[in-house]
Amino acid sequence: MSMTDPIADFLTRIRNAIMARHRYVDIPASNMKKKMAQILYEQRFIRNYIIIDDGKQGIIRIFLRYTPEGKSVIHELKRVSKPGRRYYVDVDHLPRVKNNMGIAILSTSKGVMTERQARKERVGGEVLCYIW
Repeated sequence: MSMTDPIADFLTRIRNAIMARHRYVDIPASNMKKKMAQILYEQRFIRNYIIIDDGKQGIIRIFLRYTPEGKSVIHELKRVSKPGRRYYVDVDHLPRVKNNMGIAILSTSKGVMTERQARKERVGGEVLCYIW
């Protein structure tokens, strides 16, 4: 199966698992998705994640995080830059998501990072997604 936008697939799998109230979701691994999962973990949007070696490309198992009331910590995942329309920003125009309550994940020349890290590193790049 050919996939034209693996990052949108990553976000959609998480979104669908949250709507179905699953404890975890399995996603085919890639270096970009591993780094995005690490960022979600560091920003406390997910409980944990593990990399499962299946002999092929691997699987990322993401353990979703919910409040004691049963609501997801992630309210929305939005893909910004798409294969048909890339969205790049310089360091002076880095986005602020929901008045800094959310994060933007960027692909920069120094790797995949949040917009806050990009501001500290003084780099711009491609805005992959918004999460809040």
